[in-house]
Amino acid sequence: MRTRYSRREFLKDGAAALGAVAAIDPAGLGDALDAPRDKARVFFSPDISADGLLKIYSRINKGIRGKAAIKLHTGEPHGPNILPRDLVKALQRQIPNSNLVETNTLYKGKRFTTADHRETIQINGWDFCPVDIMDEDGAVMIPVKGGTHFKEMSVGKHMLRYDSMVVLTHFKGHAMGGYGGSLKNIAIGCADGAIGKKMVHAAPDNENYESWLKGEPFMENMVESAKATIDHFGKRIVYINVLRNMSVDCDCAGIEAAPVKAHDLGILASTDILAVEQASIDMVYKLPEAELHDLKERIESRKALRQLSYMKELKMGNDQYRLITL
Repeated sequence: MRTRYSRREFLKDGAAALGAVAAIDPAGLGDALDAPRDKARVFFSPDISADGLLKIYSRINKGIRGKAAIKLHTGEPHGPNILPRDLVKALQRQIPNSNLVETNTLYKGKRFTTADHRETIQINGWDFCPVDIMDEDGAVMIPVKGGTHFKEMSVGKHMLRYDSMVVLTHFKGHAMGGYGGSLKNIAIGCADGAIGKKMVHAAPDNENYESWLKGEPFMENMVESAKATIDHFGKRIVYINVLRNMSVDCDCAGIEAAPVKAHDLGILASTDILAVEQASIDMVYKLPEAELHDLKERIESRKALRQLSYMKELKMGNDQYRLITL
């Protein structure tokens, strides 16, 4: 049975965990404009509910306008750890002219073809609004500015229909990425299944997973793929990580995902992708050892922290942040 932190326990542990990296504002009184200029702003809510999500989104949503894409990992059928539908539904209804977006997979599961993917979307309860499978009609290349491994990345063609993007992510472990946060959600999740995902994985085929790229080179490919999407939207993209049901496995594992050992932590959000990812890792690494062990082993055995250091090298954000608790 998973335990729950009291507010007092969270603030005590959080302050010890983040130290000089993040100054916690336990009263929730800190305004975004008061944050030091050399630190990014990351908002935190321990309330994993529709109300909690809407409250935290209201602090980062200034750049979201026009036709808005909500990038969600829809998961394989009946996945036990996917985000609660009521949270996602409440957020989508709060964002005018928005819908969910996804792309088909590289592996041959139940989201490999558009037809199977739409069936899975219905099974998992995401059909309360339109879901745009962005590579349904093919792909388009967009530039990777300053990339070392890529000069351009193949993404779902429909991504060009959108003016802004909300990256709504279930933060958890991942079999190949070590962990899956906002970075992975757009790095793999916006790349189309037929071309882009093969580029990122350096995959010769769809099934021989052992031959796919691993370790730090894979992390760097993911970072550059995400950079293409981030550069495309500019200031019109925001990031929300929901730290709940954090199995070591991704929602692409479906019902085969490993049991969850870590207790739920809350919701983190920012306009800075590196800051929100760093804050998520910092918070997870302060879990009790029995809860942290498997997640930490999964993250570090895959060299996943390279996601953070390479984002910093490419100047994609700030790893120094101020945590503002709502």
